[in-house]
Amino acid sequence: MRIIRGRNKGKILSAPKNLPVRPTTDMAKEGVFNIIENYLDWDSSTALDLFCGTGNISFEMASRGCSEVTSVDSHVNCIKYINKIASELNYDEIQTKVSDAITFLKRNKRLWDFIFADPPYDFENYHELIDQIPEKLKNNGVFILEHGGQHDFNECENFVSTRRYGSVRITIFRSKTIVAKA
Repeated sequence: MRIIRGRNKGKILSAPKNLPVRPTTDMAKEGVFNIIENYLDWDSSTALDLFCGTGNISFEMASRGCSEVTSVDSHVNCIKYINKIASELNYDEIQTKVSDAITFLKRNKRLWDFIFADPPYDFENYHELIDQIPEKLKNNGVFILEHGGQHDFNECENFVSTRRYGSVRITIFRSKTIVAKA
């Protein structure tokens, strides 16, 4: 895996082979970040990376200047690897949590500008995950879900579009803007 842009552009990271992960491909990752840069200014954004695995997306966000990244995975060895690399690259903006993603969302009261989730493609709780997200996004926040081609989420609330990158699908959701009453 490689960091595409930012302060560590071109940096190659090699995750241990024993991690139970399927890292986002470079092609899909470039697509995700091309989409996100239309919506966010990294310097003032907070992000949540669910099912973070190797930290591929978290490291890319930190390299691009994201002010705060929360990386969540249920596998402690994934979190240990992310902590090791974050320390080596001086990514103080990355905070890690060992937790099931849905449990983390239910227990956490924070809001984020950007949420990325890359669950296993055979994940059985996609809709429960998607239902948790709107209340965790700030106004005009963006949620991107990576998934396989056997799933279609265009009927879900806040759906924007789905893009295809080889066998990978990226579905984009936006929070609704809440207008304050005068």
